[in-house]
Amino acid sequence: MPERLAETLVDLWTPLIILWITLPTCVYMAPMNQAYALTTGSPLELSRQSEELRILNRSKRGWVWNQMFVLEEFSGPEPILVGRLHTDLDPGSKKIKYILSGDGAGTIFQINDITGDIHAIKRLDREEKAEYTLTAQAVDWETNKPLEPPSEFIIKVQDINDNAPEFLNGPYHATVPEMSILGTSVTNVTATDADDPVYGNSAKLVYSILEGQPYFSIEPETAIIKTALPNMDREAKEEYLVVIQAKDMGGHSGGLSGTTTLTVTLTDVNDNPPKFAQIPEDVVLGTAIGRVKANDQDIGENAQSSYDIIDGDGTALFEITSDAQAQDGVIRLRKPLDFETKKSYTLKVEAANIHIDPRFSGRGPFKDTATVKIVVEDADEPPVFSSPTYLLEVHENAALNSVIGQVTARDPDSTSSPIRFSIDRHTDLERQFNINADDGKITLATPLDRELSVWHNITIIATEIRNHSQISRVPVAIKVLDVNDNAPEFAAEYEAFLCENGKPGQVIQTVSAMDKDDPKNGHYFLYSLLPEMVNNPNFTIKKNEDNSLSILAKHNGFNRQKQELYLLPIVISDSGNPPLSSTSTLTIRVCGCSNDGVVQSCNVEAYVLPIGLSMGALIAILACIILLLVIVVLFVTLRRHKNEPLIIKDDEDVRENIIRYDDEGGGEEDTEAFDIATLQNPDGINGFLPRKDIKPDLQFMPRQGLAPVPNGVDVDEFINVRLHEADNDPTAPPYDSIQIYGYEGRGSVAGSLSSLESTTSDSDQNFDYLSDWGPRFKRLGELYSVGESDKET
Repeated sequence: MPERLAETLVDLWTPLIILWITLPTCVYMAPMNQAYALTTGSPLELSRQSEELRILNRSKRGWVWNQMFVLEEFSGPEPILVGRLHTDLDPGSKKIKYILSGDGAGTIFQINDITGDIHAIKRLDREEKAEYTLTAQAVDWETNKPLEPPSEFIIKVQDINDNAPEFLNGPYHATVPEMSILGTSVTNVTATDADDPVYGNSAKLVYSILEGQPYFSIEPETAIIKTALPNMDREAKEEYLVVIQAKDMGGHSGGLSGTTTLTVTLTDVNDNPPKFAQIPEDVVLGTAIGRVKANDQDIGENAQSSYDIIDGDGTALFEITSDAQAQDGVIRLRKPLDFETKKSYTLKVEAANIHIDPRFSGRGPFKDTATVKIVVEDADEPPVFSSPTYLLEVHENAALNSVIGQVTARDPDSTSSPIRFSIDRHTDLERQFNINADDGKITLATPLDRELSVWHNITIIATEIRNHSQISRVPVAIKVLDVNDNAPEFAAEYEAFLCENGKPGQVIQTVSAMDKDDPKNGHYFLYSLLPEMVNNPNFTIKKNEDNSLSILAKHNGFNRQKQELYLLPIVISDSGNPPLSSTSTLTIRVCGCSNDGVVQSCNVEAYVLPIGLSMGALIAILACIILLLVIVVLFVTLRRHKNEPLIIKDDEDVRENIIRYDDEGGGEEDTEAFDIATLQNPDGINGFLPRKDIKPDLQFMPRQGLAPVPNGVDVDEFINVRLHEADNDPTAPPYDSIQIYGYEGRGSVAGSLSSLESTTSDSDQNFDYLSDWGPRFKRLGELYSVGESDKET
């Protein structure tokens, strides 16, 4: 889209630049009867001298540009400026008004009556209307009298590439004789483009074929379709579908395109001689390939005949059966046919009456013979490999891309199509092999390891190049041959035990070796000690006939307290070419044994144990000690929890929280939270109310009540006095909530938890009901019960 817009803008402004260059010439060539100028953006005016005006006795006309251009399909945020009208009579005093009339004036084009600017207020489409003829006139602003005669000009809609080519007559049909020579004209097609053909490349079309190669070609400019292959055979394929594309902008990138289809039918020519019916060589066994019938003038059972093949070169391949209903013989195929081996067969068929009347036997034999010629027709057969299976061998150290082997195949048909080879990758998922598509040579793609996989089975596919539907498959087995690339090693992790009371020459351990390789003559290992340990004073080795090795002790008197462990490195070599070797270390542990040589203990710590105390007994004793320690710890822990005091710390005491949050409150409608009469009659209350939630530390005398207050005393003043008294009294509670929070309010389901207004003492309270409220309240009840019991004591 950006490329097409850029090309459109270049095509648009090129003629405008040329016009601007040639503008001075146009000024002098302008007619003299014009009184104003038309410009394309900035005011341009050419006025003559006032003396010339007086001499001519009329206003001197400015130059005239009688064409304006506007870009089609422009849809910017504001109206597009088309041009500007200006007359020489306009001194800039705004006394002249411009009037526009004609095609689209007021609906498509608007003029600023002061400046003369013409704007397009609608999106234009050149394909709907290519140009507009308008008339402009300058009049007096106040009187609307014309100052000059009207002038006519044209606004042309500048084209952009907004229309794709179309094939108005498509889809197309055409015929061409079969076996035509190369370049034979078939037909031509035509596409149209609604864009401007004389402006830019918006309507310059280039034709091409999207589908239909390699049979047909097309001329890019004329759209003439021709044959691209000679001798196309109608008997092979009669109809072809060709997809044709037309692209504007000269076929360049960014152009619009349209497509159509052309159906080409090959007409027949006499290019085949007449032939009798032939039998395809790939016909299925048992299929009826033809019928023969002997005419008999009799009727019914007297006309029934039996058919037999009595001679010919195809007696082994064909058989004939009698059809009692149709009274004829049906020839069927017994064995497969091969056109390349034999193209025709001749059979001699005999028809004989089944029911013969002895009275008329003298009239000659009631049978007849006929010769049947069977012609075999060639069929397209798949390729045939030279072998039904292939066996290839490769050494595991073979270099990459080296040739492992080759498969060959041929087309059995007389046309002998070339063959293309490939590997069925479902049988070679790791892509270890490649094959040359032309000659069938199989190469190595990744390294092979016989120790991981000895056999690789892949499938090779042979495909006819001329007919990809004709394919054949053959299995290929690849055997990986061994090379000596693995050193021998111990067959297992051996650990030998040497008795302290052993004898010199005693066999300590017998070891064997293994090798991942598989030599043809089997394994043969050589054992030896390291050169620096050939004269080992403690041990020696002996090779056995079964390819194993025995380790022997050179002396007795081994003591595990002096040395408990011996390490004996042994070098193992194979018989490969070149031979490979590795060093394996045998661990020999000195142990205490019975007189019979049975190992009893191999630990040095066994010597420090008391006589008669075995290792198992020691472990049992340690377990009992640990168990006793665990029991003691648990007992101490439980004892500590049991003796913990019931009085909890101050920060864990929940009693104060109950006092702070026991207000159920009745809200603003609660008028019984306190008695207003009590506030108005201070004599009716006791001036001292001790706290019951804590025990006071000192004894104090009750405060004297205030003097009687007459009725109608100011409640606010009374409360302030009592508040001041409470603040200065060190024995008073730290809050004045006795009267305010003593009442829980109406509507409380739980009831009051406070004892502030209770008429009984704490000793009369029973806190057993708190146990029904849950574990936390049960604990609270226990705390209060403990407090009461303390008071009683």
